[in-house]
Amino acid sequence: MATKATVYKAELEISDIDRGYYATHTLTLAQHPSENDRRLMARLITFALLAHERLEFGRGLSNVEDPDLWQRDYTGIIERWIELGQPEEAAIRRACGRAQQVVLVTYSGSSAEIWWNKNERTLSRSKNLTVIDLDSVEVEATTRFLQRTMKLQIMIQEGCCQLLSGDESLSIHPRVRLAPTK
Repeated sequence: MATKATVYKAELEISDIDRGYYATHTLTLAQHPSENDRRLMARLITFALLAHERLEFGRGLSNVEDPDLWQRDYTGIIERWIELGQPEEAAIRRACGRAQQVVLVTYSGSSAEIWWNKNERTLSRSKNLTVIDLDSVEVEATTRFLQRTMKLQIMIQEGCCQLLSGDESLSIHPRVRLAPTK
């Protein structure tokens, strides 16, 4: 019998002062059997950083044709296609052709640095691509918040993300490697 996904419930109270976005999101995250806790938390952090009322999780690992997260308008047009990790350059180019905006979030430290150095020249040509790097040590530290039912408060100010759960807090400092050109 195949191993089933582990389901997590998360309530995120997001105060994004940088964007003027304030909302509470009740989320269900399915952790694919091949997905580790770091990647699951990287998806949750990414959701918080890019939160929108229509942002939702895609099928990601269980369907490679879907993004990890996406935001569609009311007609189904893909406004934002969001991937995590270090996908093939061709997959990123395909996503850039399908969506108005593509966001790629890396979170694996030195291997992400090597991947970026290899792909920077080609990816920099994409006019609608943003690449964000999450520090691998900070992402690893967020796994201590991982529970089957989570309640997190997230404040984003001046590019810094503060996670709070009960009496514990943790800062995450995303780094923008590439921003879209006008």
